[in-house]
Amino acid sequence: MKNKKIIKPSSENESDSEEELSPETHKKSLEKLKKIDPDFYNFLEENDENLLNFEADSADDASDKDEDDKTHIPGPITGDSDESDFEEEGAKPVQGRVTLKMVAQWQAELQGDGKIKLKSLTTIIKVFNAAMLRATSEDGTTEGEFKVEGSSVFNAVIQMCVLYLPAAIKKYLGMEQSGKDPQKCKHFIKIKGPLVSYLKDLLKLLGGITSDNILTVLLKHLHQMSVYIACFNSISKQALKKLIMLWSNSEETVRVLAFLCILRITRNQQAALLNLVLKAMYLTYVKNCKFVSPSTWPGINFMRRSLVEMFTLDLNVAYHHVFLYIRQLAIHLRNAIVVQKIENRQAVYNWQFVNSLHLWADLISATSNKPQLQPLLYPLVMVITHTIKLVPTHQYYPLRFHCVEILINLSKESDTFIPVLPFLVEVLTTYDFNKKHKKVSMKPLDFSCVLRLAKSQLAENGFKDSVIDRVYGLLLEYMANQSYSIAFPDISLLAIMQIKQFLKSCSVSNYTKRLRQLLEKIEENSKFIERERAKVSFALSDDKMVAAWEARIKTKGTPLLTFFESWNKVNKIQKRKKITKNDEIAGELPMIKRPKISETEDKVSKPENKGPLVLFPSDSEGEEDNFKLGEEVEEAEKPKKGKTKKKANKKKENKKVTKAEINIPDKGDVVQDFSVSDW
Repeated sequence: MKNKKIIKPSSENESDSEEELSPETHKKSLEKLKKIDPDFYNFLEENDENLLNFEADSADDASDKDEDDKTHIPGPITGDSDESDFEEEGAKPVQGRVTLKMVAQWQAELQGDGKIKLKSLTTIIKVFNAAMLRATSEDGTTEGEFKVEGSSVFNAVIQMCVLYLPAAIKKYLGMEQSGKDPQKCKHFIKIKGPLVSYLKDLLKLLGGITSDNILTVLLKHLHQMSVYIACFNSISKQALKKLIMLWSNSEETVRVLAFLCILRITRNQQAALLNLVLKAMYLTYVKNCKFVSPSTWPGINFMRRSLVEMFTLDLNVAYHHVFLYIRQLAIHLRNAIVVQKIENRQAVYNWQFVNSLHLWADLISATSNKPQLQPLLYPLVMVITHTIKLVPTHQYYPLRFHCVEILINLSKESDTFIPVLPFLVEVLTTYDFNKKHKKVSMKPLDFSCVLRLAKSQLAENGFKDSVIDRVYGLLLEYMANQSYSIAFPDISLLAIMQIKQFLKSCSVSNYTKRLRQLLEKIEENSKFIERERAKVSFALSDDKMVAAWEARIKTKGTPLLTFFESWNKVNKIQKRKKITKNDEIAGELPMIKRPKISETEDKVSKPENKGPLVLFPSDSEGEEDNFKLGEEVEEAEKPKKGKTKKKANKKKENKKVTKAEINIPDKGDVVQDFSVSDW
């Protein structure tokens, strides 16, 4: 009986539960509840009306669900009732999704005239973080409070932060008018956490962009935010690392903006960051100036000038760096002089060494009016002059001219006499310009992007033309810089004697004509200074009176200086024309030159055996040519045997050898030569 009693009520409950599914039975049970327990019924009426209104809700369940979804679309997540807990799985992605309408509302808050709320700033920074997470995640999904979906919303969020967030943060901190340190603002502590998060996301975005246009926009924004970056040491180091990379490798506009950001961040935290920045930028400069060409020259020049500006921020700090790096150059040079090995000479005769000399000469010239770096002038000049003397052969004339140009600029800017003339007139006396050339080139070689010449280039007439051009230009520039000196007649005596000797020995009219003109100008200026010097009544030991006299002569003008200024204008115009015709020359000359070489050098076989000219030949080739004559003969014979075998194979296969095929190595020489001369 007990078992029957237990089973019987359970069956009744099952039937009741089936009946409870209908609205009518539910309504009846609620009426019974109202009669039996009115207090509990009133409690349900106050706290859970949906249970009492079950009939109306169940009548159109599908429409209710749609209406519930619609009520959750606008605005961020809200938790109004306990029912939202049951709908959380379906409603969370809808609630956190960012729309263009929401972005427009936040943008209006940032642009508004009223007070900026911290909640608005933190919300916008969270949205920016969500956009970054979506862009950097593998599957494009994120788990967070907000979700940015679609490219239009992503672009709108980035644009809002880039254009309007810096001004809003300034307004919140009260920095609109006063340029005080953000850390001293009373609200900085509240925004410190979100600001760190935003700056980290901004650096992530900067590291993932390759488009120059987008990088330009982001770097301008980063320049505005650099005041806040400097407040955090770790973020400053991360930002500087990325900016230095952009400063050395990117397009021109990006380079400039990256340098401006580096400069501003370093200035705001100079005591902590200047040493690190100077070291990192110098090492990056040396790393990126290993190879020089007409296309890389502008970038190298920009890096050098901007690095000079960084070193001038604090000359006391800069002195330790400059002393250390000039000492390193001197050690390399000493090893090359003492230990006569190819490896040691290669450590000196390369573009990195020469560009380092150029950098320190520019820095000392720029700070010549301040005493901190002037003690380093003499050691630097000694390093440059002994670099010229290390291997004083014809093949290294380009390197000699680069070093002489550095010395001339250093002498001019620092107002210091440096004896440069011996290195120039030595070229006129040591090389035989009457020697007939073995090759004919269309135009002079360009020494601007080379340090060493191959032996095949020394046999061209373009080599002699280029040497005379460079000697003429550098002599004229140096003598023009010294033309107002009271000692000019004595300084110019060596140049006058050597040029006269050259005119007697040289029989090439094109060369003698130019140097005779230079000699006449130097002699004219020397007579002018002698006439002015004859009127002097003070003693030559009176430095102040001598300086005043030279300043007056410089203001008045000298014949040689006037001639140099007019010549320099024409020379600059010619260089610009070469640069503008760069692509035309590179495209046309190989086709025009090829048949001419095959006709004029049909019978010449030896130059062909030297192979194609390398734009930057290794120093080891030059050292073997200069110091190991026995090995040179052996090396010259080996390629001949190899090439004769190749020619024999070609005859067997094709049975026809054209002139164009015979002169393939010379064709390579011509292409290389004309691509170099485009600077």
